[in-house]
Amino acid sequence: MSKMKPELFSSPAVLRCRGGAPVLSRADVPYPADCVFNAGVTRYRGQYVCAFRADSGYDGRGGFDRCVIGLAFSRDGVRWTVQDRPFLTPEDLGDPEITRVYDPRLTVIDGDLYLCFAADTRHGLRGGIAVVRDLARIELRCLTVPDNRNLVLFPEKIGGRYVRLERPFPVYSRGGVDRFDIWISYSRDLEYWGDSRLLLRVEDVPFANDKIGPGAPPIRTDKGWLTLFHTVDIDRSRGKNGWEDKWQKRYCAGVMLLDLEDPSRVVGLCKTPLLAPETRWETQEGYRTNVIFPGGLVPEPDGTVKIYYGASDTVECLATAQIDDLLALCRPAAELPGAGH
Repeated sequence: MSKMKPELFSSPAVLRCRGGAPVLSRADVPYPADCVFNAGVTRYRGQYVCAFRADSGYDGRGGFDRCVIGLAFSRDGVRWTVQDRPFLTPEDLGDPEITRVYDPRLTVIDGDLYLCFAADTRHGLRGGIAVVRDLARIELRCLTVPDNRNLVLFPEKIGGRYVRLERPFPVYSRGGVDRFDIWISYSRDLEYWGDSRLLLRVEDVPFANDKIGPGAPPIRTDKGWLTLFHTVDIDRSRGKNGWEDKWQKRYCAGVMLLDLEDPSRVVGLCKTPLLAPETRWETQEGYRTNVIFPGGLVPEPDGTVKIYYGASDTVECLATAQIDDLLALCRPAAELPGAGH
């Protein structure tokens, strides 16, 4: 397999758990699953809770017959027990328009657990937000219009409003080029959203040339909202990488800092990757190689964080870092679109 150009490397501030080996894979799932990845992870009711994407029925042409969301639990955040059946399927939403559900994120707000997810429908891609009741069922609060995805909720209201990050797909307004950015929106009730603003552009991230999007839900620090995001760059010289005949993209994880009182202001940004594909699980094995997708950022009492990320769209991996080290990476970002509001 050819290497991506230019070469990118992970920050030394991040340590991969178990040498980068997966902490969750299809071997852990007691129902059909070819790939288990892009998980949202949080602590809730005294344990770690993981909502993960499970794809099955690979068709040999780059797609899967089925995509659902599973649920797993852990005492240490490393060893997981997976429920014996999927937690959320398209049929559970009771809408024949919806064909797949995937890419979950988990956030706890005022003691309640919230699930953000993507939903493929017969008329476009939508983002959903639901309340999880008793770790057994959901109450759907909203579905966006097409095309929007990668919804991520902040863990508390700010100025009396819920806040979310998102990645819409404005195909025409960007001049027909493949450039998709991170936006921020607000709501009083989780159902009706507005006051939407551009937060971060592809052009603001030196190691992206295609698109960027939200990663894990932000965490509060005394310096600001520590926020992970994913980046995509394309190398047209690449050919077959993974199961597909041609896969020319690379996904990395980035980190930025948002203002505590006005999270539409980017106050710090790391101009190099936090995590770039390097291990064999990230670059050599799997469905789409050279993919890192961060979905969970869990702070620990000792000042560290657990960073959960999907690798090669196939397995779920774990890294750790010191919060202070991540904050130090976020250099002042006075010239970004959210600055100076």
